[in-house]
Amino acid sequence: MDEQQAVALYKKFSPKIYSFLKKRLPENEISEILNDVFFDAIDDIATLKKEENLQAWLYRIAHNKVVDFYRKKKIKSFLLSQVPYLDLFAKEMSQPEFILEKNQLRDKIEAAMRSISQKYQNILRMHYEEQMPIKSIALSLHMTPKATESLLYRARQQFMKAYEGK
Repeated sequence: MDEQQAVALYKKFSPKIYSFLKKRLPENEISEILNDVFFDAIDDIATLKKEENLQAWLYRIAHNKVVDFYRKKKIKSFLLSQVPYLDLFAKEMSQPEFILEKNQLRDKIEAAMRSISQKYQNILRMHYEEQMPIKSIALSLHMTPKATESLLYRARQQFMKAYEGK
């Protein structure tokens, strides 16, 4: 899709998608998520089958973005509610009696990482250690963002299986 086509797509459908998002999101989030909808659509337009309805497809992307927004918001609020406990836990973990437990935990994590494929190790390190966003990982691995998310999901599943088995 060239730039003119992308602009035409945005001009034609953005008012409708904006209206859809306005009913479902806080005002300060709408424009960013609207842009994300169209970035994803432009990235994935080649996957759209000719017989599919473009407008319905855009609404589906917008719906998924709304769901993601609230899922992330819920996780963030839970984590923020746990900050006092995490601070206390971090202070306790620095005590000498916990150093052995921390070392054992680190060894267990490293063993689980070694037991999964190199491809899975790489994507987990990129995402969690280097804190690379999905789109950056996708570019470096020459994959689509959706394929990268799928690979990351499978890598997490394999890691959890290996970790629980150790």
